Amino acid sequence: MKNLRKLAFGCAALAAFLSSAASAGAQQQLQPITVTKVKDNVYWARGGAGSNDGIIVGKTGVIVVDTKTTVDSEKGVIAEIGKITPMTVNTAIITHSDGDHVNGLAAFPDGLTVISQENCKKEMEESANSPNPAPQNRLPSKTYNKTDNLTIDGVSIRLYHWAPGHTSGDTVVYLPDEKIVFGGDLLVTNRPDTGIHLEKHGSAAGWIENAKGMVALDADTYLTGHGDMMTKADVQKKLDFIQDKYNKIKTMVAQRKSLDEIKTSFGESTAPAPPNPNGTPAAATLTEVIYGEVSKKS
Repeated sequence: MKNLRKLAFGCAALAAFLSSAASAGAQQQLQPITVTKVKDNVYWARGGAGSNDGIIVGKTGVIVVDTKTTVDSEKGVIAEIGKITPMTVNTAIITHSDGDHVNGLAAFPDGLTVISQENCKKEMEESANSPNPAPQNRLPSKTYNKTDNLTIDGVSIRLYHWAPGHTSGDTVVYLPDEKIVFGGDLLVTNRPDTGIHLEKHGSAAGWIENAKGMVALDADTYLTGHGDMMTKADVQKKLDFIQDKYNKIKTMVAQRKSLDEIKTSFGESTAPAPPNPNGTPAAATLTEVIYGEVSKKS
């Protein structure tokens, strides 16, 4: 019995150690927060947990575009802002409702003005009872439908929502004077195509419409939700790639090709994707999303 108790204690200690090590390892995998100066008053924060953050310095305060996943990571961004200017953040523009872009709002004190597309606010409200809720005390206080022209702290800002793309409430943030676009997760370089949230009524056709809108803007710098900075040529290349895939799938659906046949033609696996670690179904691939859209229309 004594040996069994020792064995049980040893197993428990080992489990605690492994859990602690795994947690420490996860923390170590986070890249440090680094800030890049893009223009005189525009900065870009990467690293930490979650999305890339935009930082726009106005005359009397600071505007952020998106926030990190955790309060700690967003506090890291706030600390970096303190190295740039003594002014505090008074406005946050949210490009969409995903937790890795909105949960860091909880790092800011009361009084923060939060701006988003109206569907983004609805999705944040609807997340209240989900496993990963948006901060319900930091919901957008200002929303718009299709476009909005703002001047915040002397900075000219245009907001665009051409169509549901990554989600139903995407916002493209355009700084016309600086020729900079913040694309949120409509623009990412950490995957060759793009992600569409069907559960949030996103759309591949809508993504294409948004990409065309972004390319048409008088901009030369495109800041992504995840990954590296892009040029107009980079965005056009991604648009061409996804438009070509959309057209090919549309043609194959008209030829009565099955989803598996279409996946095989692109060299993609036909095996069901494993569920996410939290047990939720795996997100649909871009091929699956496009197939579903064009099949409904045929």
